[in-house]
Amino acid sequence: MSEDPTTTLRLLLPPNFERVAERDAIPVKLELIRGFGAKIRPETADESVLAGLEDQERTAAFIISSWCGGKPSSFLQLTRDQLSRLVTTLQEREAFFWVSKPTTPIPWQSGALVGVSNCLASADPPQTTAEMIREPEEPPSTAPSRTVDSDESGDPPLVDGSEHFLAIKLPDRSHPSYSPLRELLERSGFRLETSNRRWWLRDRHKTLNFLGQYWTTLNHHFDCDFTPNFEKNTTHLKRAEVACTAITDDSGNSLRLEVTAGAESGAHLQAAMTSGRHYIESDGAVYLADPERINQVQKVQQALSGDPSSPFMPASTHRISPARMAQVEALLETINPNFTPPAEWRRRSAPLRNLSVLKPAPLPEHASGLLRPYQAIGTAWMHHLHQHGLGGILADDMGLGKTVQALSLIASIISDRVKSDLNAVSCVICPATLLENWRREAARFYPEIRVFIHHGSRRLKTTHEFHRHDLIITSYGTLVRDRDLFSTLSFATIIADEAQHAKNRRSQNAQALFGLRSASRFVLTGTPVENSLDDLRTLIEFALPGAAPAPPQNTRGEERRWYDAQLSTLAAAYILRRAKLEVAKELPRKIEQSVFFRFEGAQRNLYERLKQTGQQEMDRMESSGASQGAVRMHVFKQLLRLRQACCDPRLIEPDRPASESAKLAAFRELLDEAMDAGHRMLVFSQFVSVLSLVREELEQSGIPYAYLDGKTRNRQGEVDRFNNDPEIPVFLISLRAGGTGLNLTGADTVVHYDPWWNPAVEAQATDRAHRIGQTRVVTSYRLIATDTVEERVIELQAGKRKMLEQVFDASDAASANLSLDDLKSILAPD
Repeated sequence: MSEDPTTTLRLLLPPNFERVAERDAIPVKLELIRGFGAKIRPETADESVLAGLEDQERTAAFIISSWCGGKPSSFLQLTRDQLSRLVTTLQEREAFFWVSKPTTPIPWQSGALVGVSNCLASADPPQTTAEMIREPEEPPSTAPSRTVDSDESGDPPLVDGSEHFLAIKLPDRSHPSYSPLRELLERSGFRLETSNRRWWLRDRHKTLNFLGQYWTTLNHHFDCDFTPNFEKNTTHLKRAEVACTAITDDSGNSLRLEVTAGAESGAHLQAAMTSGRHYIESDGAVYLADPERINQVQKVQQALSGDPSSPFMPASTHRISPARMAQVEALLETINPNFTPPAEWRRRSAPLRNLSVLKPAPLPEHASGLLRPYQAIGTAWMHHLHQHGLGGILADDMGLGKTVQALSLIASIISDRVKSDLNAVSCVICPATLLENWRREAARFYPEIRVFIHHGSRRLKTTHEFHRHDLIITSYGTLVRDRDLFSTLSFATIIADEAQHAKNRRSQNAQALFGLRSASRFVLTGTPVENSLDDLRTLIEFALPGAAPAPPQNTRGEERRWYDAQLSTLAAAYILRRAKLEVAKELPRKIEQSVFFRFEGAQRNLYERLKQTGQQEMDRMESSGASQGAVRMHVFKQLLRLRQACCDPRLIEPDRPASESAKLAAFRELLDEAMDAGHRMLVFSQFVSVLSLVREELEQSGIPYAYLDGKTRNRQGEVDRFNNDPEIPVFLISLRAGGTGLNLTGADTVVHYDPWWNPAVEAQATDRAHRIGQTRVVTSYRLIATDTVEERVIELQAGKRKMLEQVFDASDAASANLSLDDLKSILAPD
């Protein structure tokens, strides 16, 4: 019989760790990796997954479970004391990582976790094992594994007795259970009889109370053996049961929780619990009431009621919204693993807890083979949520195709609409710099979708006009301006791209976004949690209105952490994130993407003015009989100025503000997402002047960088500085100076700031990162300004490469073998 695959536990810490540690509110992400890289959602991990953990990691998982109400959660917010306890438990294990460097374990040095332990110095010392046992937050009785391996440490502890007495024989002193079990027995009133070397407890009330409180601990935590005599004498001892009943009626779904002990009333049971008695006698039977299990029931009741101060109730009924069904199932597993929800409930929740049971989304026939397997799963996941009136957060790593998955969802909604004869429009809200990219991606993958960009002077005026289209794409700024118009519409689905633009709930962007109406809502972001769980709360509030109410005002300390923990467990089912490492087998080793953007306003006016005056000057020169060489020289200069205007207006008129550069804004969107996800970036440009402006932007933002152009004296020193210092996220490189001969495998993201005539040269530059020794997928981006000479260069690359070579490379324009017609074809489309 084959053994279960091993499981690895990983804890990811935020880049602003020192600051959040001072606030005693440290956001931590928990990951469970099964076998050779399959990521298991902690909330859905079964016993076999946890059993595959090493002893230290399994203990850490138990501790985390106790903080989360019985099941580990993907997102945690810990105090320094709590994190210190995990650091002590996982001593010398490669279990801690920075979010910005998810593949490199945080190193240990002399027993301290570098960069972490020093920030926890003021935390209270971690508790001893005995202290852990005393606390009600110790691992639940349903823990899937035991901490003792008796085959390696001699005979296990042995328990004998009845309901009137207990006699426990401790194991050898070398056994791991010896010290903590002895402390427990001493604290519980046991006395050692040296004649038989057993620890005795002789009092019926004390014996039943001890069994009610610690029988599960003896069995699961200390791996005790129980004598046949004990088994025979305790057959009449029963356990108080937890009944969970789902109720579905016209008003929705409810859940009734009830703790039963024979025929005794709930009031009798509650009185026993209040008095500290852990057993109830009824009809000749004795019912043991494990206080840890009662505590778990109370935690579930608090979670369901949304009130951390709710007392334990032997019976309670709770309304369950559709958005909470998956969370409630996970909660109930801690108190009643056999709970089976109604069929309709299961149809909603099962695919969220197990992606393998998702049904494929209905896509057009031409889309067959369009999506990679993980993208098909993401589309099916969103379509499932949409069908049930829910929403979610698609948080895939950058470069994995969040846009095409969202467009596939919209295509599937259109397929549903055709079948049901509905007439609903979908809406995408994104930064203005990405409007054109969305339009082009839609035309590329689903040309049948009728797309309208609602922006600038071309904006719709009436509701009727919206229904002529399948997809409306608009910017956050335009949404704010046209808020009243959009508030009258009801969309099929709303996609909020780069939703960090609306994470501030009080901002105009967020208020306009939250005011929209739709059947479903989705967020696309690479960083659902940037600084604190408040970021996540805002996104969940948008995707699932009303599912995650904000904590009461001025909530602090333990109470605030309770609300944050509830948010984490709720959000787990509605966040889908795949890192490149997880889906590497489905990816090429190098991903190339073009990011199109459209500039408007001052930058567009400047570009058109340059283009017009250049054209007028060329016409004047031709009509005045100027030489062909002189005209070609003028056209070369005009091409240069137009390319510079695409990059940044300041290259033409230095006094213009940086905010006028649409390309710089598009670059910052890419850079911010890359840095938040822990990626490192190479930025290539043909213009040293462009790199200088980007360098200014980085310096103003406090972002460290490396820099290389033709004047850099110590090229290799700058390369080594970048490769050896993971805290430097960006390397700015002149294409001519650094396009070849460098090894920069410290980066996994490449940006070509301006297009070059020859894709081979761009490929050579990209290969500075995509070289032997690179262990990650490399993603290459080209920033292209729509309706400009840049876009024309891209269109002509394949067919007229020789001509473009002369345009870009000729040092002597007069000797270039190009006709004016060739040059004009670059300046204006055919």
